[in-house]
Amino acid sequence: MKLLILGCGGFVGSHLLDRLLSRSDVEVEGWDPEVSKIAKHVGNPRFTFHQAPCIDGVELRRLEERLAWADALINLAAICNPAQYNTRPLDVIRTNLFDSYPIVEACARANKWLVYFSTSEVYGRTLSSYTQTEVDDPGLYELREDQTPLIMGPVSNQRWTYACAKQMMERIIYAHHATSGMPFTIIRPLNFFGPRMDYIPRSDGDGIPRVLACFMAALLRGDPIKLVDGGEARRTIVAIEEAVEAIVSMLDRPLKAQNRIFNIGNRNNEVTMRRLAEMMREIYAEITEDPAYSDHPIIDVSSETFYGPGYEDCDRRMPDLTHAHTLLDWHPRRNLREILLPTMRDYHARYANATHLDDTAR
Repeated sequence: MKLLILGCGGFVGSHLLDRLLSRSDVEVEGWDPEVSKIAKHVGNPRFTFHQAPCIDGVELRRLEERLAWADALINLAAICNPAQYNTRPLDVIRTNLFDSYPIVEACARANKWLVYFSTSEVYGRTLSSYTQTEVDDPGLYELREDQTPLIMGPVSNQRWTYACAKQMMERIIYAHHATSGMPFTIIRPLNFFGPRMDYIPRSDGDGIPRVLACFMAALLRGDPIKLVDGGEARRTIVAIEEAVEAIVSMLDRPLKAQNRIFNIGNRNNEVTMRRLAEMMREIYAEITEDPAYSDHPIIDVSSETFYGPGYEDCDRRMPDLTHAHTLLDWHPRRNLREILLPTMRDYHARYANATHLDDTAR
């Protein structure tokens, strides 16, 4: 199997690379500006690495030339940080739509299988959040790849820039398939958690990372955990290792995976953000052997205070996984605690004794 991977050095890309290069029947050529998470693979004879984004003329031409060699191209490159959707809207749109467009065009010209990482954000808000109907009706919140309408908020709520850009890319990909037959697979991830996730702000990154890193930063620094709008939003969480197995199953079953959209998540691990914060402080007390963390302060903040104006959230995302179950024979099994414990241990090992953390850290 010969694969081109854009964004191979990120969180998902690095875990996918670990899994693929553990096999003797896979060769990978990858692009990413960052190398730290995949440094151990540099020098592997079955891995060719270009430390660059694949958006400028030179790298794009190189990629197009390599398409003839490859069985598939996997595009993981994106800006996917909720804190940037309404604070860097033009960058978010440019990166996720206009920078990705030439990649799709190149795959269409070569009639090459494109495996595209989209997002569960494309579903937007649930029908239940608009109708105020009781959420015990699954038809109002369950997300089905081929049936659920994709409902965005108003233009003034720039939180939806990422979702709209990703949805447009899905439509472009589908249009190329309908027009020329270009094979595709679209993946809609639902909260992959695991080691090597986001940065810790003011330590090795700036701005506001995603929720788990925000909560970890508060625990590491001794700051209160901040819950946006009461922490009532619900999400489902799946282990990164299990998510990677779903991706590998797609690559191994092209006849079943091609020309389909897949939700990848774990329905059994649905949790409110408030309960996630409570679980994380309990687990961190266990990791540090400091029972005081069990009562680590949790406070409520408004979304406008935390993210800035133009932000709104989705109340619930419950994926229908029929496609993944029946076509990929994929069934995630790790419960939320089994996912959080190694993820938080990784953060603790990397940051707890770091000198660049604030002096307020415990």
